[in-house]
Amino acid sequence: MAVTEQAPSEDLDLQSALSAGQVHLRGLLAGLTEDAARAPSALPGWTRGHLLTHIEGVARALARQARYALRGRLVEVYDGGRAARDAAIEAGHGRSAAQLAAAVGDALDEAEASWSAVGPGDWQRQVSYRDSTVRTAGLAWWRELEIHTADALLGTGPDRWPPQLCVHLVDFLAVRVPYGTELTLTAVDADRSWTLGRGEPVAVGGRLTDLAAWLAGRAPARPLTGDPLPELGSWP
Repeated sequence: MAVTEQAPSEDLDLQSALSAGQVHLRGLLAGLTEDAARAPSALPGWTRGHLLTHIEGVARALARQARYALRGRLVEVYDGGRAARDAAIEAGHGRSAAQLAAAVGDALDEAEASWSAVGPGDWQRQVSYRDSTVRTAGLAWWRELEIHTADALLGTGPDRWPPQLCVHLVDFLAVRVPYGTELTLTAVDADRSWTLGRGEPVAVGGRLTDLAAWLAGRAPARPLTGDPLPELGSWP
């Protein structure tokens, strides 16, 4: 895989990025109604209640990765693993709009407390999440937060994703490029391009947010050039 410019993950002020995303989601929750809580999200088969319950759970799960890492301890991402995560979503999605908003708000409080406590020397501490580091877990929460805020369809979508997130997503999701394809992505509004994979050349162009949305399996706000687009592989 070749990339013309590396994603600026090391230069990213991750705490500020997380804070901005959390503040944005809080603002969207303020107007949540009962009808909105029961309405479909962008994820097939999930209402907003399902999606918000998932955000609540992943916020707490990744926050505790950081919290325990600072104590020198490793813990599971979810108590009880994936089965417990899925059960919590099924049990929680039918709560009232007020209960959902309050629960997500409490989870964001926990996330803010955990991530703000990470000091400059803590980011490389070990966590159980992907057998990796606090920084890797923080980047995962950033992705989950921003992508699922868009999936909630509460008046904001991938077109408001910050440029650094979009560049990070291209880097993180490069493994989705199908085998035997050399994919050249050109961001027409950001003077950036990437060449990902090897094989038959395919060129895809568009705005940076639209390229990132497509790689993340979300619908771009504006059409991309390069039809037909290659079928992407699974999420890493």
